[in-house]
Amino acid sequence: MDIDIYFQPIEALKYAKNTLGYFTDFHTQDNFPFWEESDIAIIGVNEDRGAESNKGCAIGADAIREELFGLYHHNKDIKICDLGNIYPGAAVEDTYHAVSDVVQNLIKKNVFVVILGGSQDITFANYKAYEKLEQTVNLVSIDSKFDLGNNEDGISSSNFLSKIILHKPNYLFNYGHLGYQTYFVSPGETKLMNDLYFDSSRLGEIQEDLQNAEPLIRNADILSVDVSSLRNSELSSNGNSGPNGFYGEEMCQLMRYAGMSDKLSSIGFYEFNPNLGASKMSAKLIAQMIWCLVDGFSNRKKDYPIGTKEKYTRYRVHVEGTEHEIVFYKSDKTDRWWMDVPYPPDKRMRFERHHLVPCTYAEYKGSSDNEIPDLWWRTYRKLN
Repeated sequence: MDIDIYFQPIEALKYAKNTLGYFTDFHTQDNFPFWEESDIAIIGVNEDRGAESNKGCAIGADAIREELFGLYHHNKDIKICDLGNIYPGAAVEDTYHAVSDVVQNLIKKNVFVVILGGSQDITFANYKAYEKLEQTVNLVSIDSKFDLGNNEDGISSSNFLSKIILHKPNYLFNYGHLGYQTYFVSPGETKLMNDLYFDSSRLGEIQEDLQNAEPLIRNADILSVDVSSLRNSELSSNGNSGPNGFYGEEMCQLMRYAGMSDKLSSIGFYEFNPNLGASKMSAKLIAQMIWCLVDGFSNRKKDYPIGTKEKYTRYRVHVEGTEHEIVFYKSDKTDRWWMDVPYPPDKRMRFERHHLVPCTYAEYKGSSDNEIPDLWWRTYRKLN
């Protein structure tokens, strides 16, 4: 279909040679990009009717663009297009429909999608694009809290995760959460995460060693970034930011991990509010986060799920005192690790993309010392 009907054009500007803007094909009054041949498509979503305590984030996309496209681009082979901003619907559900329709069409053509929000409930619309493709997915969120909220209310930035978990038909295989702050999370929410065998890591756990976040990000199909996960001294243009959170350089490293993942196919940056705080400096930080994402994308190595197991070194570990043998794979190209989790043969169609789980060398080392990794157990419970 012609997805151009959903988009407002953006102002045509001239950018210096070798910048991201110089190499980007923009949707202007006279041009709609030939997006099918792009590697990365950027879309703005001017929607904040679902925002909690952060009205004004609907106008964030253009402010990010002002800072993003002046940054220098170092891989001319990566083709980027900017499709403009999706028209807000008469109702918020109309905006969701437009987002999911656009993302579905882009992913079908293997175009990596970057969403500039808008409020984080747009993640629900992003997820529904995969439902239309009947693709079981892993969703990861970087946020200071779990957005479970009250499921009885309409969809908002504070409860969209509940809506995804309970949505029927359900195509969510795993949910991962990075950077939650325990004082924002109720014991009931923590218990629900554990009961569903979801993966969640506290802010301190990630900051202790950022590499602990890489396997979870590498396993995601969708990544949702709430910029309130950055501390207020780093990014003040958000109605929900606080004194603690990620530092800018930490978030940039996480975005590079995201770009390098061969599995990730869409990402959204949400809750940036130009009406609050030092908006220009906040926009600069988000622009640099996206630059790191693009830089990581430029360095993808075509590992799993694109590569074959023939290019991996296989390690078999029998855990004493159990019936389990854990098979690990190490990429000969990148030294990254995966573990193979068994599943019933009759579930092959549903789980083929999810049984080879990214992990760390430490988890391989631990299994060699007769410790079954928690990640292996959680995945085994979901698969069987």
